[in-house]
Amino acid sequence: MVALYINWDFDAEIVNIFGFPLKYYGLLFAGGLLLSMHILKGIFVKENLSSKAHEALFVYGIIGIFVGARLAHCFFYDFEYFSDHLLEIVLPIQKTVDGSYAFIGYAGLASHGGTVGLIIALYLFSKKYEIKLLKTLDLIAIVAPLGAAFIRLANLMNSEMVGNPTTLPWAFVFKSVDPIPRHPAQLYEAISYLFIFFIISMIYKTKKAEVGNGFYFGLVITLIFTMRVLIEFVKINQVEFEEGMILNMGQILSIPFIVLGLYFVYHSVSKKQNGVNNNN
Repeated sequence: MVALYINWDFDAEIVNIFGFPLKYYGLLFAGGLLLSMHILKGIFVKENLSSKAHEALFVYGIIGIFVGARLAHCFFYDFEYFSDHLLEIVLPIQKTVDGSYAFIGYAGLASHGGTVGLIIALYLFSKKYEIKLLKTLDLIAIVAPLGAAFIRLANLMNSEMVGNPTTLPWAFVFKSVDPIPRHPAQLYEAISYLFIFFIISMIYKTKKAEVGNGFYFGLVITLIFTMRVLIEFVKINQVEFEEGMILNMGQILSIPFIVLGLYFVYHSVSKKQNGVNNNN
């Protein structure tokens, strides 16, 4: 019996306009953020929060996610290279062998750094618009898994973060990587994050009065980073120094988020059980 694997041979670049490429990665990244903010707009109306605050949140969120994700990638995953190419950390260019510069985009972004950057940005947003930080974190948490799913689909289109070899019938052969059937680890994560999004959305719609501030934030980062740890076991290592490690860098960086998430879930539930109303 011959296994019918999925041959994945997408060109990551949609079109090139005067040397500036439009890629699926950027399109899906932006699309996920825009869809998340559209859904969040309805939540802001439901929570009696201003449209001005919602519009500002989009700017704060974009800057926080991007800056945090970029810095985390450069310092945790590829510091040896970027320590000698500091300009490339902030500019989407790369010096070529002939001494000129070429536009390459921001190829390296790390989700852990994006999460930290987003939290810092939300703190600044909350201070500016006088909304409790935990409430802001909860509102963002409701749509965050949806945005994360789009980012993993973007990784799939780039044929990056591929899985280990497998003989499972749904294996992908990433033609730009090698001819070996592999776990579509990006798809595993995307599906997991969509499932988390639906779970959180249902809890928000049906159990809103039964949980306190911090619950959604805690539950989301616990579930997302738990799935990250589990799925990393079927991924190839992203950088050479991870070879031989029991847990790779992605898993190690996920553990503090899981602990933090569990704390917020416990803190929220225990306060509610003790009759403390912290939803305002």
